[in-house]
Amino acid sequence: MCMSVAYCLCMTEGILLFSAEGSPFCFKSWRSKVRLHWICQALVLIAAATGLWFIVASRNVSELPHLASWHSLLGVCTLTATVLQAACGIAVIFPKPLRLSCPSSRLKLYHATCGLVVYLFSTVTVMSAMFTDWFQATAKGVAWWAFLILPLFPALVVMRQITNAYLPRKKLTS
Repeated sequence: MCMSVAYCLCMTEGILLFSAEGSPFCFKSWRSKVRLHWICQALVLIAAATGLWFIVASRNVSELPHLASWHSLLGVCTLTATVLQAACGIAVIFPKPLRLSCPSSRLKLYHATCGLVVYLFSTVTVMSAMFTDWFQATAKGVAWWAFLILPLFPALVVMRQITNAYLPRKKLTS
C-alpha cells in the first residue's frame, strides 16, 4: 500500500504540478510549484522506504525468500532509480555549492528526462504487481484487466507533459 501511494499518487502529482491543466496547484507560482514538487518527491521516498520496510519485515516473518519475482527485482531497480533521481534533483537546485559546470537548463533537461524514465519504471513495476500470485487470487476477470490498464493513463499524461515541456519544437515554415 505504501509503495502504491508513493508512486501512483505522490510521484504522479509531484510531476503534474508543473502542468497547467493537470494539477489543482496550477495557480501557484513557479517557486511554490518547485517546493511542492520537493515535498511530493520527499513523500515518495518516505512512503517507499516505509513500504520497503514492511515488505522486508513481512518476508522475514513469513520466512519467504527476498527478490524471488520479477516484481521484486523491478521494485529494487525502481527504488534505486528513485534515489538517484532525488540526487539529480538536488543537483538541479544546488549546482553552485556542488560545483557543477553544466548549465542549469541542461541539468533541468537531464532531471526531467531521468524523471520520466523513473516514472515509466515505476509504472512497469506497478503493472508487474498484477502478475503476482496474491493479486491474481484477489482480482479476477474484468477487474484484473482494469487494474492492469489503469496505470497507463497517468503514464501517458506524464510522458506528454515532459516531452511537450522539454523537447525542442521545430517551427513550421510554409
